[in-house]
Amino acid sequence: MKMNRLGRTNIEVSELCLGSMTWGTQNTAEEGHAQIDRALDAGINFIDTAEMYPVNPVSAETVGRTERIIGLWFERDMRRDEVVLATKHSGEGLAIVRDGAPISLQTIPEAVEGSLRRLKTDYIDLYQFHWPNRGSYMFRKNWTYDPSGQLMLDTKQHMDDALGALQDEVSRGTIRSFGLSNESAWGTTKWLEASERTGGPRVASVQNEYSLLCRLYDTDMAEMSVQEEVSLLAFSPLAAGLLTGKYQEGAVPPKSRMTLNDDLGGRKTDRAFDAVSAYLEIAARHDLDPIQMALAWCKSRPFMGSVIFGATTMDQLEVSLGAADLSLGDEVTAEVDAAHRAHPMPY
Repeated sequence: MKMNRLGRTNIEVSELCLGSMTWGTQNTAEEGHAQIDRALDAGINFIDTAEMYPVNPVSAETVGRTERIIGLWFERDMRRDEVVLATKHSGEGLAIVRDGAPISLQTIPEAVEGSLRRLKTDYIDLYQFHWPNRGSYMFRKNWTYDPSGQLMLDTKQHMDDALGALQDEVSRGTIRSFGLSNESAWGTTKWLEASERTGGPRVASVQNEYSLLCRLYDTDMAEMSVQEEVSLLAFSPLAAGLLTGKYQEGAVPPKSRMTLNDDLGGRKTDRAFDAVSAYLEIAARHDLDPIQMALAWCKSRPFMGSVIFGATTMDQLEVSLGAADLSLGDEVTAEVDAAHRAHPMPY
C-alpha cells in the first residue's frame, strides 16, 4: 500500500483510508472489528471517524457509538501503534452534539476528552473540525451559497482562540496534528495564516467530498492543496454508492443507503444517473471494476492524501481494497475527463 505524508507533518498515511460511519447502525461492532482487521492486513494504516458517528441515521441515541466500537478494538487487540487515527469535533452543524454549540476554546478540551475516552486511547493522530463555524457550501449548499453575512473579526478571533486550545492539546500529547473538513480555499488559507500568527498547529489536511461526480475541489482548493502542502482526504469517493452502478435503472438494493436516505443527501438526480452510465461504460470498455476505477482515479490526483471509503459488507471491502494495486492509463484518464466535461456538476 502506497503511503503519503500528511501535509507537512511526519505522519505517513495509506492512500486508502477505512471509513467507519456505518459502524453502530448498518454494521455491528463485530463487523467493524473484522473490517479493521482485514484493512490492516491489506496495508491500510488509516482509520477515519467522528464523534457524531454513526450515520444513517444520526441520532442522539447513537452519537459516539462508532468511536466506542473502535475503542473496543484497541482494547481487544492492543494495536494502537499500527493505526493512524482521525476523528472530528462536530460544532454547530449538528444540534444533537453539545446542543449545537459552535467550536470554541471551551468546547475543544471537552470534545477531545470525550473522543479519547470513547476511543480508549491517549492520543488522536489527526483532530479535525467537521465543518466551519461560519457555514459551508458543502452538501449541495453550493447552489445557494452566500457568505456575505460572515464577520471577519469574529472569524479571526475564533481561529486564534481555537488554535490556542489545540496547541494546549498538542502540548499535552492528546493530538498530533490538526485538519479541517467541509472547508473552502479562503477558510483554509485563513487557518494557515492563523497558525503562523499564533504558533498553533498548522492545517495538515482538508476532508472534503470528492469523486468522479463531485469535483468542486479541482480548482481553488486544488491550487491551495498543492501550493500550501495541505492534503485532501476525500470522502464519498463512490458518491454514496452511485458510482458502483447498483442504483441504475431505479434499483434500490436491500439494506443499501438509499433504503435509509432516499435522495442520498441530494446526490440522487437524473443527471447523476446519466453521468454514472458514462463512467460505467468506460470501466466496461477497459475491463475495470467501476468501484476500483473510481477509487484509483481519486488516489491519482496530485493533491490527494488519502481516499476514505466505507463498506457495509466484507465483499464490498474486498472489492475496494483491489483499488490499491490499480493505476489508470492515459487512455482511461482521457475518457474520464471527457465524461466529466459532458456531465459536469450532476448534483
